[in-house]
Amino acid sequence: MSIDPASPPEVRTDGPLAGVLVADFSRVLAGPYATMLLADLGAEVVKVESPAGDDTRHWVPPRRGDDGTYYLAINRGKRSVVLDLKDADDVEVAHELSRRADVFIHNFKPGGLDRFGLGYDDVAARNPGSVYCSISGFGSTGGAHLPGYDLLVQAMSGLMSLTGDPDGEPFRAGISVFDVMTGLHSVIGILAALRHRDATGEGQHVETNLLATAMSSLVNQTSAYVAGGVVPGRMGNAHLSLFPYEPLATGDGDLVVAAGNDGQFRKLVRAMGVPELADDERFRTVGLRNDNREELRPLLLERLATRSAQEWFTELSAAGVPCGPINDVRGGVELAESLGLEPVVEVGGVPTVRNPIRFSATPARYELPPPALDSHGEEVRRWLGFGPHPHPHPDAAPAEPPAPSA
Repeated sequence: MSIDPASPPEVRTDGPLAGVLVADFSRVLAGPYATMLLADLGAEVVKVESPAGDDTRHWVPPRRGDDGTYYLAINRGKRSVVLDLKDADDVEVAHELSRRADVFIHNFKPGGLDRFGLGYDDVAARNPGSVYCSISGFGSTGGAHLPGYDLLVQAMSGLMSLTGDPDGEPFRAGISVFDVMTGLHSVIGILAALRHRDATGEGQHVETNLLATAMSSLVNQTSAYVAGGVVPGRMGNAHLSLFPYEPLATGDGDLVVAAGNDGQFRKLVRAMGVPELADDERFRTVGLRNDNREELRPLLLERLATRSAQEWFTELSAAGVPCGPINDVRGGVELAESLGLEPVVEVGGVPTVRNPIRFSATPARYELPPPALDSHGEEVRRWLGFGPHPHPHPDAAPAEPPAPSA
């Protein structure tokens, strides 16, 4: 463990990652999402920012007070320090932080930190046990020069070719889906490398990138091509291999019905009052229902039109048929609340979305709200053995850390 007795008294002492120090040189989404998850699990995360701050601080609207809600979503549990890597004194502070850190994570372009002595080789020489995680858009070889924006990867990976109406334009997903998934993959890689380090004392370089994440995350769609020679296309809300598995119109609106196997289909048609469809030679199996979906769909729609979406939801759910309404984001949060998932936690007065993992012995903790720019600058510098910066950032918050929330 890298945190020594001279650490500030606020350093975490609980959680499965207690005692792990993370030097977070990442910004925007994939890296900050990963380091927030590590902080939730007990790691001490020092968020290193340029004098301009993380880009997402300025991504508004929407905002809460002066802060962009985008930034607030992915930066709880961290301490912020401004280090200007054009300043030799600040580079020295960065070197000391990298020397102490168990984990060093960044999403600069491949090779972008080398000139500051913060590339993998330099950090490994300084700290052989460090787990060094690099996040990029297209990898560190042939795609190293390409900018790593999620929208570009959604377009170039094939995802947008799958999203939207068959006769319409390609669409991006409603979130930066590959940034989020790359953040998750980065956490998995970091945890595996820490396990290896704890067993052998050996650190290593963990690399993730958005395009490789996309290739893996497109799952059945990439498999359709690489294993089946099929290039899938847009099907709107329909599924390539399952039917019914899409929104279907009822008497007053759409209801998503997901009958993913023969047993669920039999329950569906029995609850709808047309049990004979389960034994119809055209619809007996998943494959037959796919082949004959245009014959089956109007038969289902005719029955669904006789009742409201809520009535069908109640009846089909009771029969064991997977189905549900199409909510907006508020409806999704309210559903999670109604199911006892407690999706929202307040950290220092800032509402954030709970870590989705539940632990029976070491629950996630939420002690520091998303930090103001350089709000822990002097604290971090003192801990690393440096005096206050002679030219503190003019927009920096006071150096004292906020009190942990309950």
